[in-house]
Amino acid sequence: MMTQAFYTGLTGLHAGQKAIDVITDNLANTSTVGFRGYTTEFSNMFERALNTDAESSSVSSTVGVGTKLDTILMDESRGVFQLTESANDLAILGDGWFGIQGLGETLYTRDGSFTFDSNRDLVTHDGFFVLGTMGNNIDGEILTEDLGNIPLSDVTEQEKLSFPENLYYPPIPTSEANFYGNLSLNESVQTISTKAINPEGTKNNLRLEFNKSDVQVPPGVQWDVTATIEGLADNTVYSTETGVVSFDETGLLISNTLSSIDNQGAPININLGGTNGFLISIQADPSVSSTSDGLKPGELTGYEINKNGEVLATFTNGEQSNVATVAVFQFANDRGLVRANGARFFESSNSGTPQFTQDADGNNIIGTDLTNFKLEGSNVRLDAGLTEIIIMQRSYDANSKSITTADQMLQKALSMDA
Repeated sequence: MMTQAFYTGLTGLHAGQKAIDVITDNLANTSTVGFRGYTTEFSNMFERALNTDAESSSVSSTVGVGTKLDTILMDESRGVFQLTESANDLAILGDGWFGIQGLGETLYTRDGSFTFDSNRDLVTHDGFFVLGTMGNNIDGEILTEDLGNIPLSDVTEQEKLSFPENLYYPPIPTSEANFYGNLSLNESVQTISTKAINPEGTKNNLRLEFNKSDVQVPPGVQWDVTATIEGLADNTVYSTETGVVSFDETGLLISNTLSSIDNQGAPININLGGTNGFLISIQADPSVSSTSDGLKPGELTGYEINKNGEVLATFTNGEQSNVATVAVFQFANDRGLVRANGARFFESSNSGTPQFTQDADGNNIIGTDLTNFKLEGSNVRLDAGLTEIIIMQRSYDANSKSITTADQMLQKALSMDA
């Protein structure tokens, strides 16, 4: 019996010490971003059956002998979100892990405190590369395509997200120019202008001058129109086209012989209306306006991450383009991940290999909601951890006293034999 007391106390001390180590590690990481605490579960090392007549009783008919730490389980509850001042800070609202890479090893973490280093690589604050899918819309330092969405590539093809320090948004020449309003019958000459971006990205002026035709064919009214492409700086004329526009007696446009004009190598389609009714000519005050497409070039102002995990490049011309997507990995068993340190984990045979969520069309997607300007804090509660460590210390003391008591009993037994 005394031997059993020794054994029970010793195993209790051993298991209790391991549990205290787990709890103290949790408490030491209450301020670690993305940290997930661990809980401990115990079991009897051996069980001894008790003689009882109450075989149908729900009360256990065994007594445990010895204690062992059965398992250490990851606490999968979500930590409290913390507001930050950086758009590059990401928090995962549901299940999933960010992938980071350093020294050839891939780790997984819930810590989304990312930044762009001096080489424009997306990294953690200690230099680990963030993994994701590049948009492949950058050639050297030129943006080749303005992308809105970049699906994730295969889970094994995720790469570090690296971007050029300088990036050029090429110009988009004007291809359409629309003119609206009323060519008043009270006026003989009227002008409408709009911007016209040439292939080099220079903004020219597209000007339409309407002169009421000398010979009028009723019913309705006819206007001679001259379209001119001219430089804004020096009024140099680069191209000129002429035509005639005719309106019926109600003022609706019925014909137009001016369809386009060359803008230093880029044709511009001139839309005056027709079935769309852009331009009219009636007995009323003149009121005209215009719109045109095309875009001036832009220089990179910076990169940032939005709440969808998309890396956006922003340019001086006011445009943004998606250039990469941050990957979010899922595992069949998160508790099977092996902690490397702090809030970082390795995959294992128990966790399974990383995988992506897929949509109905089989495309890889992030599969969970993200938010930026936030970080997920540790899921360890300080008050709960302090309570647990007090309980385990009391248990440790009780096991220690059981050994002392057993030792005293043994000494008495030995002295009685003497």
